[in-house]
Amino acid sequence: MATYGIDLGTTYSCIAYFDDTGRPVVTKNAVGQETTPSVVYFETPDHVVVGQEAKGSAKLFPDLVVSLIKRQMGQKFELDFHGASHTPESVSALILKEMAKAAAEHTHEEVRDVVITVPAYFGVAEREATRKAGEIAGLNVLNLIPEPVAAALHYETLSAEQSTTILVYDLGGGTFDTTVIRLEGNDVRVVCTDGDHRLGGADWDERIADHLLERFMAENAGSAADRSEDFLQELAGAAEEMKKGLSAAMSRRYNMRFDGGTARVELTREHFESLTEDLLARTFEITKRTVDKAAEHGIDHFDDVLLVGGSVRMPAVAEGLRQRFGFDPKLHDPDLAVAKGAAKFALIEAVKVRLPGDAEKLSEAETREAYEQAADQLGLEPEKVRMLAGRRVTTVVPRAFGVKVVDFADDGSEVFTVSHVLKANTALPAAPGAERFATAYENQTEIKIEIWEQAGSIESPELSDNAKIGEGVIPELPRLRKNSPIDISFAMDELGTLTVHAVELQTKKDLRIEVRIQGLSDAQVRQAKEAVARYAVSE
Repeated sequence: MATYGIDLGTTYSCIAYFDDTGRPVVTKNAVGQETTPSVVYFETPDHVVVGQEAKGSAKLFPDLVVSLIKRQMGQKFELDFHGASHTPESVSALILKEMAKAAAEHTHEEVRDVVITVPAYFGVAEREATRKAGEIAGLNVLNLIPEPVAAALHYETLSAEQSTTILVYDLGGGTFDTTVIRLEGNDVRVVCTDGDHRLGGADWDERIADHLLERFMAENAGSAADRSEDFLQELAGAAEEMKKGLSAAMSRRYNMRFDGGTARVELTREHFESLTEDLLARTFEITKRTVDKAAEHGIDHFDDVLLVGGSVRMPAVAEGLRQRFGFDPKLHDPDLAVAKGAAKFALIEAVKVRLPGDAEKLSEAETREAYEQAADQLGLEPEKVRMLAGRRVTTVVPRAFGVKVVDFADDGSEVFTVSHVLKANTALPAAPGAERFATAYENQTEIKIEIWEQAGSIESPELSDNAKIGEGVIPELPRLRKNSPIDISFAMDELGTLTVHAVELQTKKDLRIEVRIQGLSDAQVRQAKEAVARYAVSE
Protein backbone atom coordinates (compact mmCIF):
# COMPACT_ATOMS: atom_id res chain seq x y z
CA MET A 1 0.00 0.00 0.00
CA ALA A 2 1.33 3.42 -0.94
CA THR A 3 2.10 6.15 1.56
CA TYR A 4 1.25 9.75 0.79
CA GLY A 5 2.61 13.21 1.33
CA ILE A 6 0.01 15.94 1.80
CA ASP A 7 0.88 19.60 1.37
CA LEU A 8 -1.85 21.11 3.56
CA GLY A 9 -1.55 24.70 2.38
CA THR A 10 -3.12 27.92 3.56
CA THR A 11 -4.60 28.69 0.14
CA TYR A 12 -3.98 25.52 -1.91
CA SER A 13 -3.34 21.87 -1.01
CA CYS A 14 -2.20 18.80 -2.90
CA ILE A 15 -1.30 15.14 -2.34
CA ALA A 16 1.44 12.97 -3.84
CA TYR A 17 2.90 9.45 -3.66
CA PHE A 18 5.78 7.49 -5.19
CA ASP A 19 4.75 5.14 -7.99
CA ASP A 20 6.22 1.74 -8.93
CA THR A 21 8.94 3.38 -11.01
CA GLY A 22 10.16 5.49 -8.08
CA ARG A 23 8.76 8.78 -9.36
CA PRO A 24 6.72 11.24 -7.28
CA VAL A 25 3.20 11.57 -8.64
CA VAL A 26 0.73 14.30 -7.70
CA THR A 27 -2.82 12.99 -7.89
CA LYS A 28 -5.34 15.23 -9.58
CA ASN A 29 -8.60 16.19 -7.92
CA ALA A 30 -12.11 15.54 -9.18
CA VAL A 31 -11.91 18.46 -11.64
CA GLY A 32 -8.52 17.43 -13.03
CA GLN A 33 -6.32 19.93 -11.17
CA GLU A 34 -3.14 19.10 -9.29
CA THR A 35 -3.81 21.65 -6.55
CA THR A 36 -7.06 22.21 -4.67
CA PRO A 37 -8.08 25.48 -3.01
CA SER A 38 -8.04 25.04 0.78
CA VAL A 39 -11.59 26.33 1.00
CA VAL A 40 -14.62 24.62 2.56
CA TYR A 41 -18.27 25.45 1.80
CA PHE A 42 -20.75 24.09 4.35
CA GLU A 43 -23.57 23.69 1.85
CA THR A 44 -26.00 21.74 4.07
CA PRO A 45 -25.91 20.15 7.55
CA ASP A 46 -24.58 16.92 6.02
CA HIS A 47 -22.74 18.02 2.88
CA VAL A 48 -19.62 20.14 2.34
CA VAL A 49 -17.82 21.19 -0.80
CA VAL A 50 -14.02 21.53 -0.84
CA GLY A 51 -11.98 23.29 -3.49
CA GLN A 52 -12.69 25.49 -6.49
CA GLU A 53 -16.49 25.31 -6.26
CA ALA A 54 -16.29 26.19 -2.57
CA LYS A 55 -14.09 29.16 -3.44
CA GLY A 56 -16.62 30.33 -6.02
CA SER A 57 -19.45 29.91 -3.51
CA ALA A 58 -17.84 32.53 -1.26
CA LYS A 59 -19.41 35.23 -3.44
CA LEU A 60 -22.93 33.88 -2.88
CA PHE A 61 -22.70 32.38 0.61
CA PRO A 62 -19.83 34.12 2.42
CA ASP A 63 -21.14 33.11 5.84
CA LEU A 64 -20.92 29.42 4.92
CA VAL A 65 -17.42 29.42 3.41
CA VAL A 66 -14.11 29.07 5.28
CA SER A 67 -10.71 29.94 3.84
CA LEU A 68 -7.23 30.60 5.28
CA ILE A 69 -8.08 28.31 8.22
CA LYS A 70 -4.42 27.30 8.52
CA ARG A 71 -3.73 30.71 10.05
CA GLN A 72 -5.93 29.71 13.01
CA MET A 73 -4.26 26.35 13.66
CA GLY A 74 -3.26 25.88 17.27
CA GLN A 75 -5.65 28.58 18.48
CA LYS A 76 -8.90 28.36 20.39
CA PHE A 77 -11.18 29.31 17.54
CA GLU A 78 -14.68 28.09 16.74
CA LEU A 79 -17.06 28.50 13.83
CA ASP A 80 -20.73 27.52 13.64
CA PHE A 81 -22.46 26.18 10.53
CA HIS A 82 -26.01 24.85 10.46
CA GLY A 83 -25.96 24.55 14.25
CA ALA A 84 -22.73 22.53 14.38
CA SER A 85 -19.51 23.84 15.90
CA HIS A 86 -16.20 23.54 14.02
CA THR A 87 -12.57 24.14 14.94
CA PRO A 88 -9.52 24.73 12.72
CA GLU A 89 -8.73 21.04 13.19
CA SER A 90 -12.12 19.83 11.97
CA VAL A 91 -12.20 22.23 9.00
CA SER A 92 -8.68 21.16 8.02
CA ALA A 93 -9.78 17.54 8.40
CA LEU A 94 -12.42 18.10 5.72
CA ILE A 95 -9.73 19.38 3.35
CA LEU A 96 -7.55 16.36 4.16
CA LYS A 97 -10.52 14.05 3.64
CA GLU A 98 -11.07 15.44 0.15
CA MET A 99 -7.34 15.08 -0.63
CA ALA A 100 -7.43 11.44 0.48
CA LYS A 101 -10.62 10.77 -1.48
CA ALA A 102 -9.13 12.16 -4.70
CA ALA A 103 -5.96 10.08 -4.27
CA ALA A 104 -7.96 6.92 -3.56
CA GLU A 105 -9.92 7.42 -6.79
CA HIS A 106 -6.64 7.84 -8.66
CA THR A 107 -4.79 4.83 -7.17
CA HIS A 108 -7.84 2.60 -6.51
CA GLU A 109 -6.72 1.92 -2.95
CA GLU A 110 -7.48 3.35 0.46
CA VAL A 111 -5.34 6.26 1.60
CA ARG A 112 -4.24 5.50 5.14
CA ASP A 113 -0.60 6.33 5.97
CA VAL A 114 0.34 9.95 5.37
CA VAL A 115 2.90 12.62 6.17
CA ILE A 116 1.51 16.16 6.41
CA THR A 117 3.57 19.27 5.82
CA VAL A 118 3.74 22.25 8.18
CA PRO A 119 5.51 25.60 7.93
CA ALA A 120 9.02 25.35 9.37
CA TYR A 121 8.12 28.05 11.84
CA PHE A 122 5.03 26.30 13.23
CA GLY A 123 5.25 25.85 17.00
CA VAL A 124 4.14 23.00 19.24
CA ALA A 125 0.45 24.01 19.29
CA GLU A 126 0.15 24.38 15.52
CA ARG A 127 1.91 21.09 14.88
CA GLU A 128 -0.25 19.22 17.37
CA ALA A 129 -3.38 20.74 15.82
CA THR A 130 -2.23 19.59 12.36
CA ARG A 131 -1.64 16.07 13.64
CA LYS A 132 -5.11 16.00 15.18
CA ALA A 133 -6.65 17.26 11.94
CA GLY A 134 -5.19 14.20 10.23
CA GLU A 135 -6.56 11.94 12.94
CA ILE A 136 -10.02 13.51 12.64
CA ALA A 137 -9.87 12.90 8.87
CA GLY A 138 -9.36 9.19 9.60
CA LEU A 139 -5.71 9.16 8.52
CA ASN A 140 -2.69 7.58 10.18
CA VAL A 141 -0.24 10.47 10.44
CA LEU A 142 3.22 8.91 10.35
CA ASN A 143 4.90 12.25 10.92
CA LEU A 144 4.88 15.94 10.11
CA ILE A 145 7.57 17.50 7.92
CA PRO A 146 8.52 21.16 7.58
CA GLU A 147 7.62 22.46 4.12
CA PRO A 148 11.12 23.62 3.13
CA VAL A 149 12.57 20.25 4.18
CA ALA A 150 10.06 18.54 1.91
CA ALA A 151 11.07 20.88 -0.92
CA ALA A 152 14.72 20.02 -0.27
CA LEU A 153 13.96 16.29 -0.42
CA HIS A 154 12.36 16.79 -3.83
CA TYR A 155 15.32 18.88 -4.95
CA GLU A 156 17.62 16.07 -3.81
CA THR A 157 15.64 13.64 -5.97
CA LEU A 158 16.27 15.80 -9.05
CA SER A 159 19.84 16.83 -8.24
CA ALA A 160 22.93 14.82 -9.02
CA GLU A 161 24.97 16.68 -6.43
CA GLN A 162 26.19 14.49 -3.58
CA SER A 163 26.88 17.31 -1.15
CA THR A 164 25.28 20.71 -1.27
CA THR A 165 23.95 23.55 0.88
CA ILE A 166 20.73 25.24 -0.14
CA LEU A 167 18.62 28.13 1.02
CA VAL A 168 14.88 27.61 0.60
CA TYR A 169 12.78 30.77 0.26
CA ASP A 170 9.21 29.53 0.71
CA LEU A 171 6.46 32.09 0.14
CA GLY A 172 3.13 30.30 0.20
CA GLY A 173 -0.40 31.59 0.25
CA GLY A 174 -0.45 32.29 3.96
CA THR A 175 2.98 31.53 5.45
CA PHE A 176 6.61 32.41 4.80
CA ASP A 177 9.80 30.55 5.78
CA THR A 178 13.48 30.68 4.95
CA THR A 179 15.52 27.60 5.75
CA VAL A 180 19.14 26.57 5.24
CA ILE A 181 19.51 22.86 4.53
CA ARG A 182 22.59 20.70 4.09
CA LEU A 183 22.31 17.66 1.79
CA GLU A 184 25.18 15.24 2.29
CA GLY A 185 25.16 11.54 1.50
CA ASN A 186 22.17 10.00 3.27
CA ASP A 187 21.71 13.02 5.49
CA VAL A 188 19.28 15.89 5.06
CA ARG A 189 20.08 18.35 7.84
CA VAL A 190 18.33 21.60 8.64
CA VAL A 191 20.92 24.15 9.74
CA CYS A 192 18.58 26.97 10.70
CA THR A 193 15.14 28.33 9.93
CA ASP A 194 13.05 31.46 10.47
CA GLY A 195 9.70 32.70 9.28
CA ASP A 196 6.31 34.25 9.81
CA HIS A 197 3.21 32.04 9.71
CA ARG A 198 0.96 35.05 9.12
CA LEU A 199 2.65 36.38 6.00
CA GLY A 200 1.91 35.05 2.53
CA GLY A 201 0.43 35.61 -0.89
CA ALA A 202 -2.99 36.29 0.62
CA ASP A 203 -1.56 39.52 2.05
CA TRP A 204 -0.52 40.65 -1.44
CA ASP A 205 -4.06 39.83 -2.63
CA GLU A 206 -5.52 41.91 0.18
CA ARG A 207 -3.47 44.94 -0.83
CA ILE A 208 -4.83 44.76 -4.38
CA ALA A 209 -8.39 44.28 -3.11
CA ASP A 210 -8.02 47.31 -0.83
CA HIS A 211 -6.71 49.35 -3.74
CA LEU A 212 -9.63 48.34 -5.97
CA LEU A 213 -12.15 49.21 -3.25
CA GLU A 214 -10.47 52.55 -2.59
CA ARG A 215 -10.64 53.45 -6.28
CA PHE A 216 -14.28 52.38 -6.55
CA MET A 217 -15.30 54.39 -3.49
CA ALA A 218 -13.40 57.43 -4.75
CA GLU A 219 -15.39 57.37 -7.99
CA ASN A 220 -18.70 56.47 -6.30
CA ALA A 221 -18.92 58.60 -3.16
CA GLY A 222 -21.56 57.41 -0.70
CA SER A 223 -21.74 53.91 -2.19
CA ALA A 224 -22.49 50.99 0.14
CA ALA A 225 -20.00 48.82 -1.75
CA ASP A 226 -17.59 48.75 1.18
CA ARG A 227 -20.33 47.16 3.31
CA SER A 228 -21.38 44.56 0.76
CA GLU A 229 -19.92 41.13 1.54
CA ASP A 230 -20.71 39.95 -2.00
CA PHE A 231 -18.83 42.86 -3.58
CA LEU A 232 -15.86 42.43 -1.25
CA GLN A 233 -15.68 38.72 -2.07
CA GLU A 234 -15.74 39.60 -5.76
CA LEU A 235 -12.81 41.96 -5.27
CA ALA A 236 -10.89 39.29 -3.34
CA GLY A 237 -11.18 36.88 -6.26
CA ALA A 238 -10.27 39.57 -8.76
CA ALA A 239 -7.24 40.58 -6.68
CA GLU A 240 -5.77 37.07 -6.77
CA GLU A 241 -6.21 36.86 -10.53
CA MET A 242 -4.65 40.32 -11.02
CA LYS A 243 -1.66 39.32 -8.88
CA LYS A 244 -1.12 36.19 -10.97
CA GLY A 245 -1.55 38.17 -14.19
CA LEU A 246 1.01 40.78 -13.16
CA SER A 247 3.64 38.07 -12.86
CA ALA A 248 3.55 37.80 -16.67
CA ALA A 249 2.14 41.17 -17.83
CA MET A 250 3.14 44.74 -17.03
CA SER A 251 -0.44 45.84 -16.30
CA ARG A 252 -3.94 44.47 -15.73
CA ARG A 253 -7.36 46.07 -15.93
CA TYR A 254 -10.49 45.37 -13.94
CA ASN A 255 -14.02 46.70 -14.32
CA MET A 256 -16.17 47.05 -11.20
CA ARG A 257 -19.90 47.50 -10.95
CA PHE A 258 -22.11 47.82 -7.88
CA ASP A 259 -25.63 49.20 -7.42
CA GLY A 260 -25.42 51.37 -10.53
CA GLY A 261 -21.89 52.61 -9.82
CA THR A 262 -18.93 51.67 -11.99
CA ALA A 263 -15.17 52.07 -12.00
CA ARG A 264 -12.39 50.86 -14.26
CA VAL A 265 -8.97 50.35 -12.72
CA GLU A 266 -5.66 49.68 -14.43
CA LEU A 267 -2.96 48.38 -12.12
CA THR A 268 0.62 48.32 -13.35
CA ARG A 269 3.25 45.94 -12.04
CA GLU A 270 5.24 48.93 -10.79
CA HIS A 271 2.29 50.24 -8.79
CA PHE A 272 1.52 46.77 -7.44
CA GLU A 273 5.10 46.39 -6.26
CA SER A 274 4.89 49.80 -4.61
CA LEU A 275 1.67 48.81 -2.80
CA THR A 276 3.31 45.66 -1.42
CA GLU A 277 6.89 46.82 -0.98
CA ASP A 278 6.74 46.53 2.81
CA LEU A 279 5.49 42.93 2.63
CA LEU A 280 8.41 41.89 0.46
CA ALA A 281 10.77 43.79 2.75
CA ARG A 282 9.51 41.67 5.68
CA THR A 283 10.51 38.50 3.82
CA PHE A 284 13.97 39.93 3.18
CA GLU A 285 14.41 40.85 6.85
CA ILE A 286 13.67 37.23 7.78
CA THR A 287 15.99 36.01 5.01
CA LYS A 288 18.77 38.23 6.37
CA ARG A 289 18.32 36.76 9.87
CA THR A 290 18.53 33.25 8.42
CA VAL A 291 21.64 34.05 6.39
CA ASP A 292 23.29 35.58 9.48
CA LYS A 293 22.39 32.54 11.58
CA ALA A 294 23.84 30.23 8.90
CA ALA A 295 27.06 32.26 9.02
CA GLU A 296 27.29 31.51 12.75
CA HIS A 297 27.35 27.84 11.72
CA GLY A 298 30.19 28.49 9.28
CA ILE A 299 28.04 28.66 6.15
CA ASP A 300 28.72 31.70 3.98
CA HIS A 301 27.85 30.25 0.58
CA PHE A 302 24.77 28.54 -0.87
CA ASP A 303 25.04 26.18 -3.81
CA ASP A 304 21.45 26.94 -4.71
CA VAL A 305 18.69 29.29 -3.60
CA LEU A 306 15.32 27.62 -4.22
CA LEU A 307 12.06 29.53 -4.62
CA VAL A 308 9.11 27.50 -3.38
CA GLY A 309 5.41 28.41 -3.08
CA GLY A 310 3.08 29.86 -5.68
CA SER A 311 3.71 33.46 -4.65
CA VAL A 312 7.41 33.32 -5.60
CA ARG A 313 6.34 33.76 -9.22
CA MET A 314 6.05 37.50 -8.56
CA PRO A 315 9.08 38.96 -10.42
CA ALA A 316 9.91 41.26 -7.51
CA VAL A 317 10.84 38.25 -5.37
CA ALA A 318 13.72 36.97 -7.51
CA GLU A 319 14.83 40.48 -8.45
CA GLY A 320 14.86 41.61 -4.83
CA LEU A 321 16.91 38.58 -3.76
CA ARG A 322 19.42 39.33 -6.51
CA GLN A 323 19.75 42.99 -5.63
CA ARG A 324 19.84 42.63 -1.85
CA PHE A 325 21.79 39.39 -1.40
CA GLY A 326 23.46 38.72 -4.74
CA PHE A 327 21.63 35.39 -5.04
CA ASP A 328 20.77 33.64 -8.29
CA PRO A 329 17.44 32.10 -7.21
CA LYS A 330 15.75 29.25 -9.05
CA LEU A 331 12.06 28.45 -9.31
CA HIS A 332 11.79 24.93 -7.93
CA ASP A 333 8.51 23.31 -9.00
CA PRO A 334 6.92 25.99 -6.76
CA ASP A 335 3.39 24.58 -6.51
CA LEU A 336 4.20 20.87 -6.21
CA ALA A 337 7.70 20.49 -4.74
CA VAL A 338 6.47 20.36 -1.16
CA ALA A 339 3.91 17.61 -1.81
CA LYS A 340 6.41 15.56 -3.84
CA GLY A 341 9.07 15.88 -1.15
CA ALA A 342 6.54 14.95 1.52
CA ALA A 343 5.72 11.82 -0.48
CA LYS A 344 9.39 10.83 -0.39
CA PHE A 345 9.54 11.44 3.36
CA ALA A 346 6.35 9.41 3.79
CA LEU A 347 8.06 6.51 2.04
CA ILE A 348 11.08 6.84 4.36
CA GLU A 349 8.81 6.88 7.41
CA ALA A 350 6.81 3.90 6.14
CA VAL A 351 10.00 1.87 5.80
CA LYS A 352 11.11 2.72 9.34
CA VAL A 353 7.69 1.88 10.77
CA ARG A 354 7.85 -1.59 9.21
CA LEU A 355 11.37 -2.41 10.43
CA PRO A 356 12.00 -3.78 13.95
CA GLY A 357 12.77 -1.13 16.54
CA ASP A 358 16.09 -2.82 17.33
CA ALA A 359 17.03 -3.37 13.68
CA GLU A 360 20.66 -2.43 14.37
CA LYS A 361 20.99 -5.46 16.68
CA LEU A 362 19.78 -7.99 14.10
CA SER A 363 22.07 -10.48 12.42
CA GLU A 364 22.76 -10.11 8.71
CA ALA A 365 20.23 -12.84 7.91
CA GLU A 366 17.60 -11.29 10.19
CA THR A 367 18.25 -7.85 8.67
CA ARG A 368 17.82 -9.23 5.16
CA GLU A 369 14.56 -10.90 6.17
CA ALA A 370 13.30 -7.65 7.77
CA TYR A 371 14.07 -5.70 4.61
CA GLU A 372 12.35 -8.33 2.47
CA GLN A 373 9.22 -8.26 4.64
CA ALA A 374 9.08 -4.45 4.56
CA ALA A 375 9.69 -4.49 0.80
CA ASP A 376 6.83 -6.95 0.31
CA GLN A 377 4.46 -4.80 2.38
CA LEU A 378 5.41 -1.64 0.50
CA GLY A 379 5.70 -3.13 -2.97
CA LEU A 380 9.38 -2.12 -3.25
CA GLU A 381 12.66 -3.84 -3.99
CA PRO A 382 14.59 -4.84 -0.81
CA GLU A 383 17.58 -2.71 -1.89
CA LYS A 384 15.30 0.33 -2.19
CA VAL A 385 14.04 -0.34 1.33
CA ARG A 386 17.61 -0.61 2.61
CA MET A 387 18.49 2.72 0.99
CA LEU A 388 15.44 4.50 2.41
CA ALA A 389 16.03 3.05 5.89
CA GLY A 390 19.46 4.64 5.90
CA ARG A 391 18.16 8.10 5.06
CA ARG A 392 18.33 10.55 7.97
CA VAL A 393 16.35 13.77 8.06
CA THR A 394 17.35 16.11 10.87
CA THR A 395 15.32 19.20 11.68
CA VAL A 396 15.66 21.91 14.32
CA VAL A 397 13.72 23.44 17.19
CA PRO A 398 11.43 25.94 15.41
CA ARG A 399 11.16 28.47 18.24
CA ALA A 400 12.71 29.21 21.63
CA PHE A 401 11.18 27.69 24.79
CA GLY A 402 11.64 28.78 28.37
CA VAL A 403 10.16 29.46 31.78
CA LYS A 404 8.49 32.49 33.30
CA VAL A 405 10.71 34.18 35.88
CA VAL A 406 10.22 37.11 38.25
CA ASP A 407 12.54 39.97 39.11
CA PHE A 408 11.94 43.04 41.21
CA ALA A 409 12.09 46.68 40.19
CA ASP A 410 13.67 49.37 42.35
CA ASP A 411 10.28 50.14 43.87
CA GLY A 412 9.80 46.49 44.84
CA SER A 413 7.21 45.72 42.16
CA GLU A 414 7.32 42.37 40.37
CA VAL A 415 8.60 42.21 36.80
CA PHE A 416 7.80 39.00 34.90
CA THR A 417 9.80 37.86 31.87
CA VAL A 418 10.63 34.64 30.01
CA SER A 419 14.06 33.04 30.29
CA HIS A 420 14.60 30.80 27.26
CA VAL A 421 16.29 27.47 28.00
CA LEU A 422 15.86 25.67 24.67
CA LYS A 423 16.97 27.92 21.83
CA ALA A 424 15.52 28.08 18.33
CA ASN A 425 17.52 26.27 15.61
CA THR A 426 18.95 23.68 18.04
CA ALA A 427 19.25 20.38 16.14
CA LEU A 428 16.69 17.71 17.04
CA PRO A 429 16.68 15.63 19.16
CA ALA A 430 17.69 18.40 21.56
CA ALA A 431 18.65 18.04 25.22
CA PRO A 432 20.80 20.96 26.36
CA GLY A 433 22.05 20.88 29.94
CA ALA A 434 19.97 22.07 32.88
CA GLU A 435 19.93 25.75 33.76
CA ARG A 436 20.04 26.99 37.34
CA PHE A 437 17.16 29.10 38.64
CA ALA A 438 16.20 30.08 42.20
CA THR A 439 13.16 30.70 44.36
CA ALA A 440 11.92 34.29 44.28
CA TYR A 441 10.43 34.64 47.79
CA GLU A 442 11.18 33.74 51.37
CA ASN A 443 9.45 30.68 52.83
CA GLN A 444 8.19 29.25 49.54
CA THR A 445 6.50 25.87 50.05
CA GLU A 446 5.82 25.18 46.38
CA ILE A 447 7.38 26.11 43.06
CA LYS A 448 5.21 26.82 40.04
CA ILE A 449 6.84 26.17 36.67
CA GLU A 450 5.25 27.94 33.69
CA ILE A 451 6.44 26.88 30.22
CA TRP A 452 6.41 29.53 27.50
CA GLU A 453 7.08 29.41 23.76
CA GLN A 454 8.43 32.20 21.58
CA ALA A 455 5.49 33.71 19.69
CA GLY A 456 7.11 36.74 18.07
CA SER A 457 9.40 36.70 15.06
CA ILE A 458 12.54 36.96 17.22
CA GLU A 459 13.44 35.68 20.68
CA SER A 460 12.36 38.16 23.34
CA PRO A 461 12.03 38.02 27.14
CA GLU A 462 8.80 40.06 27.08
CA LEU A 463 5.71 38.06 28.02
CA SER A 464 3.79 39.68 25.15
CA ASP A 465 6.26 38.14 22.68
CA ASN A 466 5.71 34.63 24.06
CA ALA A 467 2.81 32.25 24.63
CA LYS A 468 2.18 30.05 27.66
CA ILE A 469 1.92 26.40 26.64
CA GLY A 470 2.06 24.47 29.91
CA GLU A 471 2.60 24.54 33.65
CA GLY A 472 3.19 22.36 36.70
CA VAL A 473 3.91 22.60 40.43
CA ILE A 474 6.45 21.06 42.81
CA PRO A 475 4.29 20.99 45.98
CA GLU A 476 4.70 20.35 49.72
CA LEU A 477 8.21 21.70 50.11
CA PRO A 478 9.73 22.78 53.44
CA ARG A 479 9.90 26.55 53.86
CA LEU A 480 12.65 27.49 51.44
CA ARG A 481 14.88 30.53 51.70
CA LYS A 482 14.82 33.04 48.89
CA ASN A 483 17.32 32.10 46.12
CA SER A 484 17.13 28.38 46.89
CA PRO A 485 18.41 26.64 43.72
CA ILE A 486 16.24 24.85 41.14
CA ASP A 487 17.58 23.11 38.03
CA ILE A 488 15.34 23.12 34.96
CA SER A 489 16.08 21.25 31.74
CA PHE A 490 14.22 21.15 28.42
CA ALA A 491 14.33 18.37 25.82
CA MET A 492 12.58 17.92 22.48
CA ASP A 493 12.46 14.78 20.32
CA GLU A 494 12.36 14.48 16.53
CA LEU A 495 8.56 14.63 16.55
CA GLY A 496 8.56 17.95 18.41
CA THR A 497 7.40 16.57 21.76
CA LEU A 498 8.69 18.85 24.51
CA THR A 499 9.67 17.50 27.95
CA VAL A 500 10.54 19.74 30.90
CA HIS A 501 12.25 18.47 34.08
CA ALA A 502 12.58 20.68 37.18
CA VAL A 503 14.44 19.63 40.35
CA GLU A 504 14.44 21.46 43.71
CA LEU A 505 17.98 20.74 44.83
CA GLN A 506 17.51 20.78 48.61
CA THR A 507 14.83 18.09 48.76
CA LYS A 508 15.47 16.56 45.31
CA LYS A 509 11.71 16.71 44.70
CA ASP A 510 11.10 17.10 41.01
CA LEU A 511 8.53 17.71 38.34
CA ARG A 512 8.50 16.22 34.86
CA ILE A 513 6.10 17.63 32.27
CA GLU A 514 5.50 16.34 28.77
CA VAL A 515 3.86 19.37 27.26
CA ARG A 516 0.28 18.68 26.28
CA ILE A 517 -1.18 21.52 24.32
CA GLN A 518 -4.54 22.72 25.56
CA GLY A 519 -6.19 22.03 22.23
CA LEU A 520 -8.80 19.40 21.50
CA SER A 521 -9.13 16.66 24.10
CA ASP A 522 -9.25 13.01 23.08
CA ALA A 523 -13.01 13.09 23.54
CA GLN A 524 -13.30 16.18 21.33
CA VAL A 525 -11.16 14.54 18.68
CA ARG A 526 -13.42 11.45 18.70
CA GLN A 527 -16.48 13.67 18.49
CA ALA A 528 -15.02 15.69 15.61
CA LYS A 529 -13.96 12.50 13.85
CA GLU A 530 -17.51 11.16 14.01
CA ALA A 531 -18.94 14.49 12.82
CA VAL A 532 -16.53 14.77 9.88
CA ALA A 533 -17.17 11.14 8.91
CA ARG A 534 -20.89 11.92 8.59
CA TYR A 535 -20.29 14.64 6.01
CA ALA A 536 -20.48 13.87 2.32
CA VAL A 537 -17.50 15.74 0.85
CA SER A 538 -17.28 16.69 -2.80
CA GLU A 539 -14.99 18.79 -4.98
